[in-house]
Amino acid sequence: MATNTAGNMAGSIVSQKQLRASFLRWTALTVPGMLLLGFGAAQLAPTGKSNAWYAALNKPAFNPPDWVFPVAWSLLYVILGIALAMILNARGARLRTPALIVFFAQLAINLSWSPLFFGLHQVVFALVLVGLMFGVTMLMTILFSQVRGLAAVLLVPYLAWLLFAAYLNYEILALNPGVETLAPGSTTTQIIAT
Repeated sequence: MATNTAGNMAGSIVSQKQLRASFLRWTALTVPGMLLLGFGAAQLAPTGKSNAWYAALNKPAFNPPDWVFPVAWSLLYVILGIALAMILNARGARLRTPALIVFFAQLAINLSWSPLFFGLHQVVFALVLVGLMFGVTMLMTILFSQVRGLAAVLLVPYLAWLLFAAYLNYEILALNPGVETLAPGSTTTQIIAT
C-alpha cells in the first residue's frame, strides 16, 4: 500500500522538463497572438506617412522615423507574449488570475490607442488613454512580480516605451493647436465616428 501512495505522489510532481515544455507551448500561442492583435489594431487606421492627417502634423525633434514604431511595437509585443506565457504557465500561483485580468485590461487599452489616435484623431483622449495604460501596466507589473519575477522584469522596456509615447503624444498635442479638427487628405481612409 505504501508503494501505491508513493507512486501516486511521484506521478503528481511535475518535472522541470515538463514545466519548460508547457512554457514553450504557451509561448508558441501567446507571442504570435500578441503580434497578430497588435498588427490587427494598427490596420484599423493608416499610420505614419500613409496617414495624411498624421503626416501633416508638426512633430517634436525627437520624433523617431516611421520605421521605428513597427519595429519597437513588434519587439514589445514579443516581450508581452513571453511575459504572458510565464504567468499562464504559473498554475496554482496565488495572484495568477488577478494578474491575467489586469493583463487583458491593459491589452484592451493598448489595442484601442492606435485607432483612437490615428483613425479618430482624438489626441487628447489618446494621451489620457496612454496615461491609463501606463497606470494599469504598473499594476500589472506589480502583480506579475508576485507570480513570476522575470515576467515583471520583462515589462520594464514596455513601461519605458509608454512613458516615451505619452511624452510624444503630449508634444504633438502642444505643437498642433486644434489638431483634432485638422482635416485629413482626401487620399486616405479614416475611421469615421458614428
